[in-house]
Amino acid sequence: MPESVPVRCPACRRLHRYSAPSYPCGCGAPVSPPLDPGAAPVVVTDRVWEQDWIAVRCGSCGRRDQWPRPELGCPCGTSLRIPVAGEGAPADSGADGTGAAVPGRAGADGGAPAPPGPPPSGAPRPAFQPVTIRTARDAVTAAALYLRWLGYQDIRRADQRPPSGIGLAARGLLAQVDPTVRPASPRDVECLWLTAMTESADCVYFSLAGYAEDARDRADALGVPLFVLDLTGTPQPVNGLADELGTPDA
Repeated sequence: MPESVPVRCPACRRLHRYSAPSYPCGCGAPVSPPLDPGAAPVVVTDRVWEQDWIAVRCGSCGRRDQWPRPELGCPCGTSLRIPVAGEGAPADSGADGTGAAVPGRAGADGGAPAPPGPPPSGAPRPAFQPVTIRTARDAVTAAALYLRWLGYQDIRRADQRPPSGIGLAARGLLAQVDPTVRPASPRDVECLWLTAMTESADCVYFSLAGYAEDARDRADALGVPLFVLDLTGTPQPVNGLADELGTPDA
C-alpha cells in the first residue's frame, strides 16, 4: 500500500490524508515518490513545467526516472505540492535548453525509439497505468506518460506552441494535447502535421473532447494517429493509425 501522510491546507486549514500515486517502472515494479511527512505542503500559484516532475528511484531495480510530482487539490480551490523526501531538485532541463522537461532519456542510438518489446525476462510489457484527468495539466501528464509507455524516453515541451492545446516533443515525434471541450477541427490536425513536416518528424494528436468527422477524415489522409483521452487518463485510439501505434508488437 502507498504511504499516507497528513496534509493541512494553509489556506483553509482543512486536514487531508494523502497517498502518493504509483507508476510502473520499466522492470514492472510499482514506484511511488517517498513523501516527507515532516515538511509543509507548498501552494502552487504559477506553473513551471520542469517543477512538475521529480526524480524517483525504483526500489526493485534501482532505475531512476522522472515522474509527476505529487499534488493535492483542496476543495477550497488551493493546489498543494506535496514534499518528497530526499528529492529537492526538480526535473532536469530539456536538451533543447528550454527548461521544459518531461520524464525520460534519449534512445541509445539517438533516434526515435520503436515501441518496446517484452523485457529480457520474457515477461509481457506492464499495462499502461493512467492518471485520472481532473485538470488540463492532468491531460498533458497522461499523454506524456502514454508516449513514454510507447517507448519515447526524451519527451519535453515542444519548441513551437500549437494554435490550441499543448505541444510535446520527442526525438522524431511531435504530439499535440488538446484539453479543451471543443472537438478538434481539420485545421488543428493540419497545423500539427505541417509543423511535424517542417521538423521531419512523425506526429500524434490527443484530444479530450474528440474530433469533428472531417478532422478524422483529414487525419487519415495525412497519416496522423488520433487518440481521445478519457477521464481515467487512458488514451483511446480513434483511427487505425492510432491502433497500430498503441499495439505493443507494432
